[in-house]
Amino acid sequence: MWRLSYSFRNRVKNRLSFLYGEKRVNRLLERLGLLASRYHDLKERIKCCHLWDEHTTLIITYPDMISLPGEKPLVTLDRFLTDFLQDVVEGVHILPFFPYSSDEGFSVIDYKRVNPDCGEWEDIENIAKKFRLMVDLVLNHVSRCSTWFQDYLSGIAPSINYFIEIDPKTDLSMVIRPRTSPLLTKVKTVFGERYVWTTFSPDQVDLNYSHPDLLMEMLEILLFYISKGARIIRLDAIAYLWKKIGTTCLNLPETHEVVKLFRDIIEYLAPGVILLTETNLPHHENVSYFGEGDEAHMVYQFALPPLLLYTIHKENAAVLTNWAKTVSICPKNCTFLNFTASHDGIGVRPLESLVDNSEIEELVNIVHTLGGLVSFRQTPTGAKPYELNITYFDALKDPQKPEDLQWQIKRFLCSQIIMLGLKGVPAIYFHSLIGSSNNYEGVQKTGQNRSINRARLDDRYLRESLNNAETKEWKVFNAYKQLLKIRREHTAFHPDSFQRVLDSNESIFAFERTSLNKKERIYCVHNISSKPQKFALPGEVKNIQDLLGGICGHELKIESNNVFLEPYQCCWIKC
Repeated sequence: MWRLSYSFRNRVKNRLSFLYGEKRVNRLLERLGLLASRYHDLKERIKCCHLWDEHTTLIITYPDMISLPGEKPLVTLDRFLTDFLQDVVEGVHILPFFPYSSDEGFSVIDYKRVNPDCGEWEDIENIAKKFRLMVDLVLNHVSRCSTWFQDYLSGIAPSINYFIEIDPKTDLSMVIRPRTSPLLTKVKTVFGERYVWTTFSPDQVDLNYSHPDLLMEMLEILLFYISKGARIIRLDAIAYLWKKIGTTCLNLPETHEVVKLFRDIIEYLAPGVILLTETNLPHHENVSYFGEGDEAHMVYQFALPPLLLYTIHKENAAVLTNWAKTVSICPKNCTFLNFTASHDGIGVRPLESLVDNSEIEELVNIVHTLGGLVSFRQTPTGAKPYELNITYFDALKDPQKPEDLQWQIKRFLCSQIIMLGLKGVPAIYFHSLIGSSNNYEGVQKTGQNRSINRARLDDRYLRESLNNAETKEWKVFNAYKQLLKIRREHTAFHPDSFQRVLDSNESIFAFERTSLNKKERIYCVHNISSKPQKFALPGEVKNIQDLLGGICGHELKIESNNVFLEPYQCCWIKC
């Protein structure tokens, strides 16, 4: 059996003892040793020499985002990524590519198979050879159609212990969750009717991590994904993992301990692999998953998408500026994953501690005006907005002139330039890359609000659009590629480089990025308003160069140390 090192053994021993008690620890360590022996060669196979740098950007896509008749979508996706993005993007997050029964992949039937409609493991591994691959570990819940759950219904071990049975009379009023559907779902088992815990939907049955057999199953799946080429592991819905009656069942100490255990195992067996937690929560809860630098390597910057929308629609950067001043410091070897859109909606919970409820309602109304939808969550006081369902491109329409496409593109690019410049690793949803509009047909077909931002694309049509300079898709994509090329050429945009938020008038959002060796400084200045603005660069700045050079549609005007910006114009000033 592969021998665990003394230091690693002691570290995980304490974690396992906290989770499962002293009596179970030795047996669990033996099982962990057996697991490690199966994957002891991962370290030799991982070629990542760094966690991240200024080249590190990610594209977020479904496995079947692009299709071509007669070809598996993963093959089509591979070719598109190679043809259009290999020179500007380092990584790709392929959303769940496993067999599933609902939620477009997040109700997993089999964790170890690739959905045959999309392709096979060879296709995933081919993409992983060219791009840093992010894979979802959907560990909070599993599909009702899974073998695990079917074995549970039949009373077969060990799955009989993998799910959480609750008496429906139990007081669960303290539980916090992101849905309005019933928390408990009635099912028929060989032992009679039972009620099982279903945080997200009746088809997504929560797993019982108080039983160590399940944890060992997930650890093996984690290492299996890494063996198949995954270099970033996204822990989906991790905040809801551990349940304890009489608590919120959110962010419990046991959940944090599981994340720390995953981090320990990755750094021992697969150093260079990144652990990312997905926690769509208020900022202080979200960043708690850094721990003391011993939990997630990366956390999503969930406050950024709704905050940028709020800022541009209000034409006021005060809240964004004050927020940004508080979030630039991360523990060592930790950083943020910055994004504006994803396969999900735009979560509004992160705004709760930043603006008044009335202003959240105002943003909700604006999204409705722009053709978007809203999803709700259940609270003790009733249903509250949880996320805005709209493409980020359409969310940046101006309600005063929604038909003005050039104006919309300016506002949208302003939001993206801010995101790309901020400290952290940028992640770009495929539909943002091409300026997709709302997919109402998808909503009508699935009955799901989130389908508005999940349209699938025809490869031939997409390529034609990206080769035609008159199309919206070309205009957004071409500008985006230029931005990505510029960003990767400058060490000031390394995720660990220094960031200082600058004070200005409320129509300007500005910050300074300085490289780790202090040889490069870039001022990132953004006019988030519909009126021209002036910004005074701090101190005397010489040899000014605007890296963006008219990408936003206007050449930069500079007099002395004053920068003059047209509406929604942005600049990256190197000096």
